[in-house]
Amino acid sequence: MKNFLNILFFSGIFFSACQWKLPSFNPKFTLTTAEKIKFNSFVDCNMAEVWVGDTFRIFPGKYGEDPVWGYSLNLKYSDGKNAHDVFKNTAADFFDPVMPKNVAPKEDGLHGAVWFETVYQDIKDSSGKTLYGIYHNENYPETFPFNEKTGTGYNNKNWPQGLTGLQSPAAVCRIGIMKSIDGGKSWENKGIFIEDLDSRMILKPHNTSNTFAGGVGDPSAAASGDYLYLFYGEYGYPGVYNEKKYSEDVEWQGQCISVARIALNDLDNPVGKAKRWDGNGFNTPYNSFGKPVSSLQIPREKGGGPASSPTGGFHWGPSVSWNSYLNCWVMMMGEVVGKSWVGSQVYISFNTNADLTEEANSQEWTTPQLFFEKPGYTLWYPSLQPTNSDDDIKKKRTCLKLGKKARFFVKRMKPGDDEYASEHIVEFEK
Repeated sequence: MKNFLNILFFSGIFFSACQWKLPSFNPKFTLTTAEKIKFNSFVDCNMAEVWVGDTFRIFPGKYGEDPVWGYSLNLKYSDGKNAHDVFKNTAADFFDPVMPKNVAPKEDGLHGAVWFETVYQDIKDSSGKTLYGIYHNENYPETFPFNEKTGTGYNNKNWPQGLTGLQSPAAVCRIGIMKSIDGGKSWENKGIFIEDLDSRMILKPHNTSNTFAGGVGDPSAAASGDYLYLFYGEYGYPGVYNEKKYSEDVEWQGQCISVARIALNDLDNPVGKAKRWDGNGFNTPYNSFGKPVSSLQIPREKGGGPASSPTGGFHWGPSVSWNSYLNCWVMMMGEVVGKSWVGSQVYISFNTNADLTEEANSQEWTTPQLFFEKPGYTLWYPSLQPTNSDDDIKKKRTCLKLGKKARFFVKRMKPGDDEYASEHIVEFEK
């Protein structure tokens, strides 16, 4: 899925009654045309970024083994005086961080490819150099075969098709954490934050989307109180997949954008520590299944559908930021409407609960509303970014903390036209 563009060249809520009261807060916003900024390095993920002292640093790209698309060294970092300058950097201004090596399929360690999606900066380190990179990870039965002793990995039986044709396998996504103590120039793998086990994979004959066999991915993380909250795409079956008992409606009920959390004190040793939301609280283990955010699901009667379906019908790829002008959380997201993760619209949602640790505050998002569309294109990874205003620079804003105005970036794709770029500025009104 992360390499969807290549395939273009290879081939021509549980929605009924919400258990929680949903807010009606819907600020106005205006998109205006602005100077186009085309990003000059590979992007296939949310933009992870941070200020290290007076340096603005970003971490786009992909790293590691991938039997379908090939080994990648495209995960880079780049610096500048502010976000505006860094997003204009040339390809020569991007550098390779030191990354942990992939291990053999049956060894403990890093399997598959990774993409950084969010960077959490440890506030206890005044230098700003202690960072935790939240990464999207993709594997296959070849790179991570099933281990009967641990229950991890994947069986290569009735495995669904991937993006490059009949002989290509679908990927499985997981979410992990890496740590850096030098501002992101080198990284140490700390392990998997959250994952779906083999029993939740959606197999043939039901999975015909040409993307994921299941899993969790495309995350955005935000710190609140003593926790890191992870908003992510949920793509597995909400229970044990059984070919004879499979239900498309049941699959849909357990998918869309979900939330998990982990204590900040557990980031150095995260495996097994995260909990998923189960409908009442963060009670579900990191490798089990919980409930997605009800208000973000697309109802069946309005085109909602499961991730394994070739017709899609769900929101995905959240990018979450705190907006100091609106005094609320803002979530950007894409929408899948067809096979191979196609969709030409971007949506936005709001959450007025500053403190996500209280009861169901992390669940109270407004019904998504259309933010942007570009007919004829597939749109992925929408995000809001700081402008080059004096205020944004002075307050060291990033994609995680923004103000009244922001740059809108999105990866837009069709044959012959693939860019991660910005052509608009958004301005919010209370």
